[in-house]
Amino acid sequence: MGSKSSPSDTINLKLILVSGKTAEFQFRPTTTASDVAKHVFENWPDDWGNEQRVDRYEVLRLIYQGRFLHGNVTLGALRLQQGKTTVMHLVPRENLPDSTDGDQKRKHKHDNNQDRTADHIQNAIPSHRSDTASPNSTTTGCCEGCIIL
Repeated sequence: MGSKSSPSDTINLKLILVSGKTAEFQFRPTTTASDVAKHVFENWPDDWGNEQRVDRYEVLRLIYQGRFLHGNVTLGALRLQQGKTTVMHLVPRENLPDSTDGDQKRKHKHDNNQDRTADHIQNAIPSHRSDTASPNSTTTGCCEGCIIL
């Protein structure tokens, strides 16, 4: 996020096209990604020209921190700072990729030793321990051999 200020109750989005052209828009925290796409489509900046303009707003997708945003996610849910500028990419894409690799996907780092696997099952701690972790950190899962990304 940048340091440019905007009114304290809005989120300033700096959107970047694949061509590198940028424009800034202001939204409320309750605005969804779909609402952002619709607003940008209806208020397409003149200096962007028609090179990447699409026929309908549903094709426009936002990318934030390397991930496509689904249409119903709000800017507030992303914990974007109000009054500050956040940079996102805006790309035309008909369909979103499948979300099979979610943030809470568990990856076991155990070796193939069957005895350790049996110990892991018998001594497992409930996985709710990770609920208190911050979304940007890796934490231990049900045991110290399991990592939640």
